[in-house]
Amino acid sequence: MRADLRSSMSADAPVIPGGSSVSPFQEPGLLVRVAPFAVGAVLAEASLALPPGPQSSWAVIASGVLLLAVAVAFPLPWSRLPAWLPVVVPLAYTGSVLALILAAGTTSGVGVVILIPLVWTALFHRRWESACIVAAVVAVEVIISLTPVVVAGAVITRRVLLWALLGTLISVATHGLRDRITRSQAERDRLQSQLRELTVMEDRERIADVLRGEVVQQVFAAGLTLQGTADLTADAQVRRRIDAIVEDLDRVVRMVRGAVFDLGHPPRLDGLRQQVVALCSGLSPVPEIGFSGEADAAIPPEAQVQIVDLLRGTLELIGRECVPGRIEIGAGDESCLVVIDAAPRGHPDDEPAFEPDVSALLERVTRFGGRADIETIPGGIRFEWRLPLGRPARRAARSADQPAAGMG
Repeated sequence: MRADLRSSMSADAPVIPGGSSVSPFQEPGLLVRVAPFAVGAVLAEASLALPPGPQSSWAVIASGVLLLAVAVAFPLPWSRLPAWLPVVVPLAYTGSVLALILAAGTTSGVGVVILIPLVWTALFHRRWESACIVAAVVAVEVIISLTPVVVAGAVITRRVLLWALLGTLISVATHGLRDRITRSQAERDRLQSQLRELTVMEDRERIADVLRGEVVQQVFAAGLTLQGTADLTADAQVRRRIDAIVEDLDRVVRMVRGAVFDLGHPPRLDGLRQQVVALCSGLSPVPEIGFSGEADAAIPPEAQVQIVDLLRGTLELIGRECVPGRIEIGAGDESCLVVIDAAPRGHPDDEPAFEPDVSALLERVTRFGGRADIETIPGGIRFEWRLPLGRPARRAARSADQPAAGMG
Protein backbone atom coordinates (compact mmCIF):
# COMPACT_ATOMS: atom_id res chain seq x y z
CA MET A 1 0.00 0.00 0.00
CA ARG A 2 2.83 2.38 0.81
CA ALA A 3 4.44 1.58 -2.55
CA ASP A 4 1.15 2.34 -4.32
CA LEU A 5 0.94 5.65 -2.51
CA ARG A 6 4.50 6.56 -3.49
CA SER A 7 3.75 5.74 -7.13
CA SER A 8 0.58 7.87 -6.99
CA MET A 9 2.64 10.72 -5.55
CA SER A 10 4.99 10.65 -8.54
CA ALA A 11 2.20 10.09 -11.07
CA ASP A 12 -0.36 12.61 -9.84
CA ALA A 13 1.92 15.40 -8.68
CA PRO A 14 1.56 18.65 -10.61
CA VAL A 15 4.10 19.29 -13.34
CA ILE A 16 6.94 21.49 -12.12
CA PRO A 17 7.70 24.32 -14.49
CA GLY A 18 11.11 24.07 -16.14
CA GLY A 19 11.56 20.41 -15.30
CA SER A 20 8.63 18.63 -16.94
CA SER A 21 9.04 15.73 -19.35
CA VAL A 22 5.38 16.03 -20.39
CA SER A 23 4.41 18.16 -23.38
CA PRO A 24 3.25 21.61 -22.19
CA PHE A 25 0.47 21.39 -24.80
CA GLN A 26 -1.23 18.42 -23.10
CA GLU A 27 -1.37 19.47 -19.45
CA PRO A 28 -4.70 20.25 -17.72
CA GLY A 29 -5.90 23.84 -17.89
CA LEU A 30 -4.16 24.50 -21.22
CA LEU A 31 -6.76 26.99 -22.45
CA VAL A 32 -6.40 29.16 -19.35
CA ARG A 33 -2.61 29.25 -19.69
CA VAL A 34 -2.61 29.94 -23.42
CA ALA A 35 -5.27 32.69 -23.38
CA PRO A 36 -3.10 35.66 -22.20
CA PHE A 37 -0.26 34.69 -24.57
CA ALA A 38 -2.69 34.33 -27.49
CA VAL A 39 -4.25 37.72 -26.76
CA GLY A 40 -0.79 39.30 -26.69
CA ALA A 41 0.18 37.75 -30.01
CA VAL A 42 -3.04 38.79 -31.75
CA LEU A 43 -2.87 42.37 -30.44
CA ALA A 44 0.76 42.66 -31.53
CA GLU A 45 -0.24 41.65 -35.06
CA ALA A 46 -3.21 44.01 -34.99
CA SER A 47 -0.97 46.90 -33.92
CA LEU A 48 0.45 46.97 -37.44
CA ALA A 49 -2.68 48.87 -38.44
CA LEU A 50 -1.63 51.80 -36.23
CA PRO A 51 0.33 54.66 -37.75
CA PRO A 52 2.69 54.74 -39.55
CA GLY A 53 1.60 51.29 -40.80
CA PRO A 54 3.68 48.30 -41.99
CA GLN A 55 6.88 48.91 -43.94
CA SER A 56 7.19 45.46 -45.55
CA SER A 57 4.29 43.40 -46.83
CA TRP A 58 6.32 40.19 -47.08
CA ALA A 59 7.32 40.52 -43.41
CA VAL A 60 3.65 40.93 -42.45
CA ILE A 61 2.75 37.78 -44.37
CA ALA A 62 5.65 35.83 -42.84
CA SER A 63 4.69 36.92 -39.34
CA GLY A 64 1.05 35.90 -39.88
CA VAL A 65 1.95 32.52 -41.40
CA LEU A 66 4.32 31.66 -38.52
CA LEU A 67 1.72 32.75 -35.94
CA LEU A 68 -0.89 30.57 -37.65
CA ALA A 69 1.54 27.63 -37.61
CA VAL A 70 1.97 28.12 -33.85
CA ALA A 71 -1.82 28.03 -33.35
CA VAL A 72 -2.19 24.89 -35.49
CA ALA A 73 0.57 23.13 -33.50
CA PHE A 74 -1.36 23.07 -30.21
CA PRO A 75 -3.88 20.27 -31.07
CA LEU A 76 -1.18 17.97 -32.51
CA PRO A 77 -0.86 14.45 -30.97
CA TRP A 78 2.23 15.33 -28.97
CA SER A 79 2.33 11.98 -27.16
CA ARG A 80 3.22 10.29 -30.47
CA LEU A 81 5.74 12.92 -31.60
CA PRO A 82 9.46 13.15 -30.70
CA ALA A 83 10.17 14.59 -27.26
CA TRP A 84 12.29 17.43 -28.65
CA LEU A 85 9.61 18.72 -31.03
CA PRO A 86 7.66 21.04 -28.59
CA VAL A 87 10.53 23.54 -28.62
CA VAL A 88 9.72 24.23 -32.29
CA VAL A 89 6.50 26.01 -31.27
CA PRO A 90 8.10 28.88 -29.26
CA LEU A 91 10.90 29.02 -31.85
CA ALA A 92 8.29 29.51 -34.58
CA TYR A 93 6.69 32.30 -32.59
CA THR A 94 10.09 33.91 -32.07
CA GLY A 95 10.46 33.94 -35.86
CA SER A 96 6.99 35.48 -36.10
CA VAL A 97 8.06 38.25 -33.73
CA LEU A 98 11.18 38.89 -35.82
CA ALA A 99 9.08 39.27 -38.96
CA LEU A 100 6.64 41.49 -37.03
CA ILE A 101 9.45 43.82 -35.93
CA LEU A 102 10.84 43.99 -39.46
CA ALA A 103 7.34 44.77 -40.77
CA ALA A 104 6.64 47.54 -38.26
CA GLY A 105 10.15 48.94 -37.96
CA THR A 106 12.82 48.57 -35.33
CA THR A 107 11.68 51.68 -33.49
CA SER A 108 7.97 50.93 -33.69
CA GLY A 109 7.69 49.54 -30.15
CA VAL A 110 6.63 45.98 -31.05
CA GLY A 111 9.98 44.60 -29.95
CA VAL A 112 8.70 44.02 -26.43
CA VAL A 113 6.63 41.05 -27.62
CA ILE A 114 9.90 39.12 -28.03
CA LEU A 115 9.52 38.41 -24.30
CA ILE A 116 6.32 36.42 -24.87
CA PRO A 117 8.02 33.18 -26.10
CA LEU A 118 10.71 33.67 -23.46
CA VAL A 119 8.16 33.86 -20.62
CA TRP A 120 6.13 30.94 -22.02
CA THR A 121 9.17 28.69 -22.28
CA ALA A 122 10.45 29.64 -18.82
CA LEU A 123 7.08 28.74 -17.29
CA PHE A 124 6.16 25.55 -19.11
CA HIS A 125 9.15 24.04 -20.95
CA ARG A 126 12.38 22.33 -19.98
CA ARG A 127 15.63 24.14 -19.26
CA TRP A 128 17.33 23.23 -22.51
CA GLU A 129 14.31 24.51 -24.43
CA SER A 130 14.55 27.82 -22.58
CA ALA A 131 18.22 27.97 -23.57
CA CYS A 132 17.21 27.51 -27.22
CA ILE A 133 14.72 30.38 -26.98
CA VAL A 134 17.30 32.63 -25.31
CA ALA A 135 19.67 31.93 -28.19
CA ALA A 136 16.88 32.68 -30.68
CA VAL A 137 16.05 35.97 -28.93
CA VAL A 138 19.72 36.99 -29.04
CA ALA A 139 19.77 36.19 -32.75
CA VAL A 140 16.66 38.33 -33.30
CA GLU A 141 18.26 41.24 -31.46
CA VAL A 142 21.41 40.92 -33.57
CA ILE A 143 19.36 40.93 -36.76
CA ILE A 144 17.38 43.97 -35.61
CA SER A 145 20.59 45.78 -34.72
CA LEU A 146 21.88 45.25 -38.27
CA THR A 147 18.66 46.54 -39.81
CA PRO A 148 18.61 50.19 -40.88
CA VAL A 149 16.82 52.36 -38.36
CA VAL A 150 13.70 54.08 -39.59
CA VAL A 151 12.51 56.78 -37.24
CA ALA A 152 8.78 56.54 -36.69
CA GLY A 153 6.96 59.52 -35.39
CA ALA A 154 3.65 57.98 -34.21
CA VAL A 155 4.45 54.88 -32.18
CA ILE A 156 3.42 56.11 -28.72
CA THR A 157 0.01 54.37 -28.80
CA ARG A 158 1.54 51.08 -29.90
CA ARG A 159 4.23 51.18 -27.25
CA VAL A 160 1.78 52.00 -24.45
CA LEU A 161 -0.56 49.24 -25.61
CA LEU A 162 2.10 46.57 -25.94
CA TRP A 163 3.91 47.42 -22.72
CA ALA A 164 0.62 47.33 -20.81
CA LEU A 165 -0.18 44.02 -22.44
CA LEU A 166 3.23 42.59 -21.58
CA GLY A 167 2.93 43.71 -17.96
CA THR A 168 -0.51 42.10 -17.70
CA LEU A 169 0.80 38.93 -19.32
CA ILE A 170 3.71 38.60 -16.92
CA SER A 171 1.45 39.30 -13.92
CA VAL A 172 -1.15 36.73 -14.96
CA ALA A 173 1.49 34.11 -15.73
CA THR A 174 3.34 34.70 -12.47
CA HIS A 175 0.20 34.51 -10.33
CA GLY A 176 -0.85 31.35 -12.18
CA LEU A 177 2.56 29.86 -11.44
CA ARG A 178 2.23 30.76 -7.78
CA ASP A 179 -1.20 29.11 -7.66
CA ARG A 180 0.23 25.94 -9.21
CA ILE A 181 3.07 25.90 -6.70
CA THR A 182 0.61 26.37 -3.83
CA ARG A 183 -1.61 23.53 -5.07
CA SER A 184 1.44 21.33 -5.58
CA GLN A 185 2.63 21.96 -2.02
CA ALA A 186 -0.83 21.29 -0.62
CA GLU A 187 -1.06 18.02 -2.55
CA ARG A 188 2.42 17.03 -1.41
CA ASP A 189 1.53 17.72 2.22
CA ARG A 190 -1.66 15.68 1.86
CA LEU A 191 0.18 12.71 0.36
CA GLN A 192 2.91 12.89 2.99
CA SER A 193 0.25 12.92 5.69
CA GLN A 194 -1.37 9.85 4.14
CA LEU A 195 2.02 8.13 3.94
CA ARG A 196 2.70 8.84 7.62
CA GLU A 197 -0.76 7.56 8.51
CA LEU A 198 -0.20 4.36 6.54
CA THR A 199 3.15 3.86 8.25
CA VAL A 200 1.54 4.25 11.68
CA MET A 201 -1.29 1.90 10.68
CA GLU A 202 1.20 -0.76 9.54
CA ASP A 203 3.06 -0.52 12.84
CA ARG A 204 -0.21 -0.70 14.77
CA GLU A 205 -1.39 -3.73 12.82
CA ARG A 206 1.93 -5.49 13.41
CA ILE A 207 1.82 -4.80 17.16
CA ALA A 208 -1.84 -5.82 17.33
CA ASP A 209 -1.12 -9.09 15.53
CA VAL A 210 1.68 -9.90 17.97
CA LEU A 211 -0.48 -9.08 20.99
CA ARG A 212 -3.49 -10.97 19.68
CA GLY A 213 -1.64 -13.95 18.22
CA GLU A 214 0.94 -14.58 20.96
CA VAL A 215 0.40 -12.69 24.19
CA VAL A 216 -3.38 -13.14 24.53
CA GLN A 217 -3.25 -16.82 23.56
CA GLN A 218 -0.52 -17.62 26.09
CA VAL A 219 -2.25 -15.73 28.90
CA PHE A 220 -5.54 -17.43 28.06
CA ALA A 221 -3.89 -20.88 28.04
CA ALA A 222 -2.29 -20.13 31.39
CA GLY A 223 -5.64 -19.12 32.90
CA LEU A 224 -7.32 -22.23 31.52
CA THR A 225 -4.58 -24.45 32.97
CA LEU A 226 -4.89 -22.79 36.36
CA GLN A 227 -8.64 -23.35 36.37
CA GLY A 228 -8.03 -27.02 35.69
CA THR A 229 -5.39 -27.14 38.42
CA ALA A 230 -7.83 -25.68 40.95
CA ASP A 231 -10.13 -28.65 40.42
CA LEU A 232 -7.30 -30.98 41.48
CA THR A 233 -6.94 -29.62 45.01
CA ALA A 234 -9.33 -29.78 47.97
CA ASP A 235 -7.61 -26.94 49.84
CA ALA A 236 -10.08 -24.03 49.82
CA GLN A 237 -7.36 -21.44 50.39
CA VAL A 238 -5.35 -22.71 47.43
CA ARG A 239 -8.45 -22.68 45.26
CA ARG A 240 -9.22 -19.09 46.28
CA ARG A 241 -5.68 -17.99 45.46
CA ILE A 242 -5.83 -19.74 42.08
CA ASP A 243 -9.20 -18.14 41.34
CA ALA A 244 -7.73 -14.73 42.23
CA ILE A 245 -4.81 -15.33 39.86
CA VAL A 246 -7.22 -16.37 37.10
CA GLU A 247 -9.18 -13.16 37.63
CA ASP A 248 -5.96 -11.16 37.36
CA LEU A 249 -5.11 -12.94 34.13
CA ASP A 250 -8.61 -12.18 32.82
CA ARG A 251 -8.02 -8.53 33.65
CA VAL A 252 -4.73 -8.63 31.76
CA VAL A 253 -6.44 -10.17 28.72
CA ARG A 254 -9.10 -7.43 28.78
CA MET A 255 -6.45 -4.74 29.05
CA VAL A 256 -4.46 -6.20 26.16
CA ARG A 257 -7.58 -6.58 24.05
CA GLY A 258 -8.56 -2.99 24.76
CA ALA A 259 -5.08 -1.87 23.72
CA VAL A 260 -5.37 -3.90 20.50
CA PHE A 261 -8.68 -2.26 19.64
CA ASP A 262 -7.25 1.17 20.41
CA LEU A 263 -4.36 0.57 18.00
CA GLY A 264 -6.71 0.46 15.02
CA HIS A 265 -9.48 2.78 14.00
CA PRO A 266 -11.89 3.28 16.88
CA PRO A 267 -14.89 0.99 16.37
CA ARG A 268 -18.44 2.28 16.39
CA LEU A 269 -19.98 2.32 19.84
CA ASP A 270 -23.03 0.45 18.54
CA GLY A 271 -21.15 -1.73 16.07
CA LEU A 272 -20.74 -5.50 16.03
CA ARG A 273 -17.21 -5.35 17.46
CA GLN A 274 -18.26 -3.54 20.60
CA GLN A 275 -21.33 -5.74 21.06
CA VAL A 276 -19.28 -8.93 20.84
CA VAL A 277 -16.58 -7.60 23.18
CA ALA A 278 -19.23 -6.51 25.69
CA LEU A 279 -20.92 -9.92 25.45
CA CYS A 280 -17.66 -11.80 26.12
CA SER A 281 -16.32 -9.45 28.80
CA GLY A 282 -18.07 -11.39 31.56
CA LEU A 283 -16.58 -14.76 30.61
CA SER A 284 -13.70 -16.28 32.55
CA PRO A 285 -11.20 -16.91 31.09
CA VAL A 286 -11.85 -14.23 28.48
CA PRO A 287 -11.79 -15.81 25.01
CA GLU A 288 -9.63 -14.53 22.19
CA ILE A 289 -11.76 -12.42 19.81
CA GLY A 290 -10.76 -11.71 16.24
CA PHE A 291 -12.38 -9.78 13.39
CA SER A 292 -11.56 -9.74 9.70
CA GLY A 293 -13.07 -7.43 7.12
CA GLU A 294 -15.25 -4.41 7.81
CA ALA A 295 -17.45 -6.07 10.40
CA ASP A 296 -19.20 -2.87 11.47
CA ALA A 297 -19.72 -1.50 7.95
CA ALA A 298 -20.28 -4.64 5.84
CA ILE A 299 -22.83 -6.37 8.11
CA PRO A 300 -26.26 -4.68 8.19
CA PRO A 301 -27.63 -3.73 11.61
CA GLU A 302 -30.38 -6.35 11.56
CA ALA A 303 -27.82 -9.06 10.80
CA GLN A 304 -25.58 -7.81 13.61
CA VAL A 305 -28.44 -8.21 16.06
CA GLN A 306 -29.03 -11.76 14.87
CA ILE A 307 -25.32 -12.65 15.07
CA VAL A 308 -25.02 -11.35 18.63
CA ASP A 309 -28.19 -13.22 19.60
CA LEU A 310 -26.90 -16.48 18.10
CA LEU A 311 -23.52 -15.97 19.76
CA ARG A 312 -25.16 -15.39 23.13
CA GLY A 313 -27.19 -18.57 22.76
CA THR A 314 -24.12 -20.59 21.79
CA LEU A 315 -22.07 -19.29 24.72
CA GLU A 316 -24.89 -20.11 27.13
CA LEU A 317 -25.19 -23.59 25.63
CA ILE A 318 -21.53 -24.54 25.89
CA GLY A 319 -20.68 -22.51 29.00
CA ARG A 320 -21.70 -25.24 31.42
CA GLU A 321 -19.21 -27.82 30.16
CA CYS A 322 -16.72 -25.97 27.94
CA VAL A 323 -14.74 -22.76 27.89
CA PRO A 324 -14.87 -20.69 24.66
CA GLY A 325 -11.25 -20.09 23.74
CA ARG A 326 -11.47 -18.33 20.39
CA ILE A 327 -14.18 -16.42 18.54
CA GLU A 328 -13.54 -15.32 14.95
CA ILE A 329 -15.96 -13.18 12.94
CA GLY A 330 -15.16 -12.51 9.29
CA ALA A 331 -17.23 -10.24 7.04
CA GLY A 332 -17.05 -10.78 3.27
CA ASP A 333 -18.89 -9.23 0.36
CA GLU A 334 -21.80 -11.68 0.47
CA SER A 335 -21.60 -13.60 3.77
CA CYS A 336 -20.39 -13.50 7.36
CA LEU A 337 -18.43 -16.40 8.89
CA VAL A 338 -18.56 -16.95 12.68
CA VAL A 339 -16.23 -19.55 14.24
CA ILE A 340 -16.24 -20.50 17.94
CA ASP A 341 -13.61 -22.89 19.34
CA ALA A 342 -14.33 -24.24 22.81
CA ALA A 343 -12.24 -26.42 25.12
CA PRO A 344 -13.55 -28.62 27.97
CA ARG A 345 -13.23 -27.26 31.47
CA GLY A 346 -10.34 -28.79 33.36
CA HIS A 347 -7.47 -28.99 30.85
CA PRO A 348 -7.47 -27.67 27.28
CA ASP A 349 -6.11 -30.95 25.91
CA ASP A 350 -8.99 -33.05 27.24
CA GLU A 351 -11.59 -34.39 24.85
CA PRO A 352 -15.09 -32.86 25.16
CA ALA A 353 -17.30 -35.11 27.27
CA PHE A 354 -20.71 -33.72 26.32
CA GLU A 355 -22.95 -33.50 23.30
CA PRO A 356 -24.80 -30.17 23.37
CA ASP A 357 -28.38 -29.91 22.16
CA VAL A 358 -27.91 -27.50 19.26
CA SER A 359 -31.22 -28.11 17.48
CA ALA A 360 -32.63 -24.74 18.52
CA LEU A 361 -29.50 -22.92 17.35
CA LEU A 362 -29.48 -24.81 14.05
CA GLU A 363 -33.11 -23.95 13.49
CA ARG A 364 -32.45 -20.25 14.05
CA VAL A 365 -29.43 -20.23 11.74
CA THR A 366 -31.44 -22.00 9.05
CA ARG A 367 -34.35 -19.60 9.46
CA PHE A 368 -31.90 -16.75 8.93
CA GLY A 369 -30.84 -18.32 5.62
CA GLY A 370 -27.46 -19.53 6.83
CA ARG A 371 -25.60 -22.78 7.34
CA ALA A 372 -24.14 -24.21 10.57
CA ASP A 373 -21.43 -26.84 11.12
CA ILE A 374 -20.43 -28.39 14.44
CA GLU A 375 -17.36 -30.62 14.63
CA THR A 376 -14.94 -32.07 17.13
CA ILE A 377 -11.42 -30.67 16.86
CA PRO A 378 -8.24 -31.61 18.75
CA GLY A 379 -8.73 -30.38 22.28
CA GLY A 380 -12.33 -29.24 21.94
CA ILE A 381 -15.34 -28.53 19.75
CA ARG A 382 -15.91 -26.00 16.97
CA PHE A 383 -19.10 -24.15 16.04
CA GLU A 384 -19.13 -22.55 12.60
CA TRP A 385 -21.89 -20.48 11.00
CA ARG A 386 -22.00 -18.88 7.60
CA LEU A 387 -24.71 -16.26 7.23
CA PRO A 388 -25.57 -14.53 3.93
CA LEU A 389 -25.48 -10.74 3.80
CA GLY A 390 -27.41 -10.13 0.56
CA ARG A 391 -30.80 -8.47 0.28
CA PRO A 392 -32.74 -11.74 0.64
CA ALA A 393 -30.84 -12.46 3.84
CA ARG A 394 -31.64 -9.00 5.18
CA ARG A 395 -35.34 -9.59 4.56
CA ALA A 396 -35.04 -12.96 6.26
CA ALA A 397 -33.33 -11.28 9.20
CA ARG A 398 -36.23 -8.88 9.64
CA SER A 399 -38.77 -11.73 9.62
CA ALA A 400 -36.61 -13.91 11.91
CA ASP A 401 -35.91 -11.24 14.50
CA GLN A 402 -39.37 -11.35 16.08
CA PRO A 403 -39.63 -15.09 16.84
CA ALA A 404 -35.93 -15.32 17.67
CA ALA A 405 -36.04 -12.63 20.31
CA GLY A 406 -37.15 -14.96 23.03
CA MET A 407 -34.76 -17.78 22.23
CA GLY A 408 -31.29 -18.41 23.59
